[in-house]
Amino acid sequence: MTATYVIEGREVTSLERFWRVIGEAVNGPGGYFGSNLDAFADCLRGGHGTPDDGDFVIEWHDHEASREALGHAETARRLQARRDRAHPANRAAIQAELDRAAAGLGPTVFDWLVEVIEAEAPGRLRLL
Repeated sequence: MTATYVIEGREVTSLERFWRVIGEAVNGPGGYFGSNLDAFADCLRGGHGTPDDGDFVIEWHDHEASREALGHAETARRLQARRDRAHPANRAAIQAELDRAAAGLGPTVFDWLVEVIEAEAPGRLRLL
């Protein structure tokens, strides 16, 4: 039987909030299912609350509300934090991404999350 994990899109108001929402959807109150993109990808591969056979889907209800909340402004916020922690040799590349996000261009945090889900759990995401 396919396990279904529901993300309520209006509850996703930031990337930090997404980590809580997906953690609770998969593993119940206070549950963990990643706290950065790499950890999220690891969790999607299995062994962190999803069925061992990989038979699950993620239903992202009202995903347009999340798309807006995780848009270019949130992307710029995340990139600024990344730039500030980055090795000096990497800062120029991150600044270029940040400049694009600040101009409303390029992929967003929402796009990053969808890309990770599709890469690690192909065909298991339903945007509703």
